[in-house]
Amino acid sequence: MTDGACIVICVRYPEKGTVKSRLAATCGAGFVRTLYEHFIADALDTLEGTGIPFIIAFDPPEKGAAMRRRFGEDRLYMPQEGADLGERMYGAFHHTFARGYTSVILIGSDIPDLPGAFLAKALSSLDDHDAVMGPAQDGGYYLIGFRKETLTPRVFDDIPWGTTTVLADTMARFTREGYDVHLLPRWRDIDETDDLRALVARNSNTPFARSRTMAYLRDTSWDGESL
Repeated sequence: MTDGACIVICVRYPEKGTVKSRLAATCGAGFVRTLYEHFIADALDTLEGTGIPFIIAFDPPEKGAAMRRRFGEDRLYMPQEGADLGERMYGAFHHTFARGYTSVILIGSDIPDLPGAFLAKALSSLDDHDAVMGPAQDGGYYLIGFRKETLTPRVFDDIPWGTTTVLADTMARFTREGYDVHLLPRWRDIDETDDLRALVARNSNTPFARSRTMAYLRDTSWDGESL
């Protein structure tokens, strides 16, 4: 499914001291700010390569002009709105469907090496499934998607975000709703130092080895070590 399809990537404006706090506590806020900016740029390259329309949903909402200056004036942007992660994700789906799209997947910005093929597969799975999810190694998820007629707020309400049960709790909601959900392969997002090491290890001989993220990790020393 590509006709009427759209990808939403949720990002936080890359400002020192406001992104990837767990990683920053170990590696330093300056290092992590630059690293996260590379995450976003590499993910946008992947999205461009799919040929599928995409929207950058940014937070905080007042950073719209700064986001455009940093990541391109010619891209589509929308502010994230809501009191918690669930409200912001549901709002992103709602506003994207209101633009006329009929199938939408949403991803985060801490999975810079997620293959474009996963995104295409996620969208095509919505041809014969009510929803799609990409399980993350830490018990959360890196991707969720719906058709316009299957979007429901109930899988976003009162979820214990940031815990190891997010995926299980969300799947339990889908089960109660009677949804047929397609699960993508498990992937590892980046929250801790070990996740960075795993990122480097799995991409030693992949196209992502030439990315901004990998170049920065190879060339930059942090916390007395070098990746």
